[in-house]
Amino acid sequence: MAGSALAAGVLVVTAGLSLGLAAVGGAAVTAQRAAGAADAAALAAADAASGAVAASEEPCALAARVAAASDTELTACILEGLVATVQVEAAYAGLAAVSRARAGPPEGS
Repeated sequence: MAGSALAAGVLVVTAGLSLGLAAVGGAAVTAQRAAGAADAAALAAADAASGAVAASEEPCALAARVAAASDTELTACILEGLVATVQVEAAYAGLAAVSRARAGPPEGS
């Protein structure tokens, strides 16, 4: 009888740890997805602002479309000359993963 209780306890602890690790892993993946989307959106906006890519829409609208393609939402987009700074959010389990990125020519050029 004591062995059965111990085995059940071990299974409960193992299941709890597995669920916790799965949640942490999912959050890490979401954070990386948000970071990649922010990088891509900032590059798209900076390239559109500089004329490096032909775009029929405003740079921030292009950045929003790029972010949406990664299943994230563009929450901020600031253009200062040819430099684009963006912020995106991705949802995971009711929480928001926020990432920011900046793209443009190097400073001093």
